[in-house]
Amino acid sequence: MMRTDQNNETFRTAGTGGRVVGFTVIELIVVVIIIGIIVGLVIKGQSLIVKGQMKQLFKQRQDIGTAFQGYCDRFAYFAGDDPGASSRYSGVTNGNGNGRVGVGSSVTAPDFSCAGTGTEQCDLWSELRQANLLGGTGFTNPRHVFNGSVALTYNSPGTTGAGHWLAFQGVPSDVCRGLDKRYDDGIWNTGSIQGASDYDTAVNGNFTLFFRL
Repeated sequence: MMRTDQNNETFRTAGTGGRVVGFTVIELIVVVIIIGIIVGLVIKGQSLIVKGQMKQLFKQRQDIGTAFQGYCDRFAYFAGDDPGASSRYSGVTNGNGNGRVGVGSSVTAPDFSCAGTGTEQCDLWSELRQANLLGGTGFTNPRHVFNGSVALTYNSPGTTGAGHWLAFQGVPSDVCRGLDKRYDDGIWNTGSIQGASDYDTAVNGNFTLFFRL
């Protein structure tokens, strides 16, 4: 049976035993408000999580950069490029000492799948770790907070000149934009933060993000 509650201008449904069940308009408004608050808190929480992850990724870039420069300060060569590395550390191959972590003077794509000695990009990680400048063991690439690999190479990701860059694989487009705007010029192919492709206009997807050292 249906009846009109004239005081609240709502409808209630008579249940078994004559009990009146249902919601008044006021009760429904309260429920909608509570749901809106919960949704807002969830969105805000997700935003805070992403911001925290961005800071964590940038700190990793700083930590690796500090280790990279620290090795050079100690031995006068970059890790990976060090021509005397095998006399100090086990299992590594000497670099050619030309001042570049890469192959000769050419532009070299970042190696995200290091597994052993033989290339300067991969020996780099073992040498930094054996020098106690970086955490972990072996030749494998570090992983970042968005579950991609990190590589260091002598490369030219955008329109500027070549140099040593840290490459972070698989970074979401919104994170790329956020990091670029916060720590650089906000343009994907200029400055000290660049992409292998245009993350500025992307609505989704993951990109390789480069940081100049």
